[in-house]
Amino acid sequence: MSPAGGAGAAVDAPPTKVRLDSLTGARWWAAFGVFIFHMNSFAPLPLLGPFSKFGNYGVAFFFILSGFVLTWSARPGTSIRNFYWRRFARIYPALLVAVALGLPVFYRVGLQEIDPSQWWIKPVSVVGILAALLLVQAWSSNPAILFGGSPVSWTLTLEAFFYALHPFVNRFLGRGRQGRAILLIAIVLAWEIAYPTLMLIDKQGWWASIPLPVLRVGEFFLGMSVATLVRNGWRPRIPALPLCILFVANAVLYVGLKFSGAVPTIVQLLGSFQALTVIVIFTLLIIALAIRDLEGRPSAFRAKWMVDLGTWSFAFYLVHSTVMYGVATFVGARTASWGNLVWYPVVFVLSLLAAWLLYRLVEHPVELRMRRWGDRRFAPRMVR
Repeated sequence: MSPAGGAGAAVDAPPTKVRLDSLTGARWWAAFGVFIFHMNSFAPLPLLGPFSKFGNYGVAFFFILSGFVLTWSARPGTSIRNFYWRRFARIYPALLVAVALGLPVFYRVGLQEIDPSQWWIKPVSVVGILAALLLVQAWSSNPAILFGGSPVSWTLTLEAFFYALHPFVNRFLGRGRQGRAILLIAIVLAWEIAYPTLMLIDKQGWWASIPLPVLRVGEFFLGMSVATLVRNGWRPRIPALPLCILFVANAVLYVGLKFSGAVPTIVQLLGSFQALTVIVIFTLLIIALAIRDLEGRPSAFRAKWMVDLGTWSFAFYLVHSTVMYGVATFVGARTASWGNLVWYPVVFVLSLLAAWLLYRLVEHPVELRMRRWGDRRFAPRMVR
């Protein structure tokens, strides 16, 4: 997801279940990974570049987590209309403000050609901005539309598509139907193997033009499926720390091979299946953290500071690129240098402050008001 998958300040659950705060804490690190990935475009550090790309996999973590959280916290008796309204209340007010804040940073009226030294500043694209506001931008492969409004808001197009499907897929998965969840997991993993294989065979095939919402929906379904298994009593003992180490080791192995002069075919194969590797690691990590919370076992991800940061992670995700390129507009994009390290805490602190303000003034209070209105307005219609 964009980090919008949680239903509230922390991961909520029905009254009979506990709050999965470790998932909220983990959500922060996914958002921070995306921040590092984008910072490398503005202020690259020597050696960091190849590793920073793994921060972008934080988006995959969001999508898996979104499917897990929405399925875990689904409550019988919630109408489909109210479900959709709650999702709209969760993401749209903050998105609207974030896009508005980004307009003076990313667009210039009357600009004819993009300045290569300020490549993030574009001519005004009404279609691109409207596509962002209507949550349809990621159905296009045109960069002016795909990255319209705010460069990070494309993920919310995917979330909107996932939300639209959730009540119906959740009904299919149902309660006590573990076989269906296992089947869906198998289908998703088969596709995650098939797609990079097809791309290795022919990058111009029809599969290369699959819209992003369709291409990435499997990650959301994977989260839904494992949440169904956990909801039905599945409690595997999966250690979280080794999974975190495995993620780092995988990145080090890939980057090391890439720059060591290893056989190109091996590097290409390893790179092609990175998404599959990371998705499996993230899914297992989400399961591990959820079960630790359910069983009341200690979890570093439940630390108050981490949960607080996770609570602000959606707002942080929405504003960090605007803050970063706002700074870049004044100081210029940097060339690779360790001197760029000074910009990381500056942009981070400014982004975190902006995120806290967006959360406190818009995201949280407006969502609460909209949800209360929806709870009164929409008559129950069973989701499942």
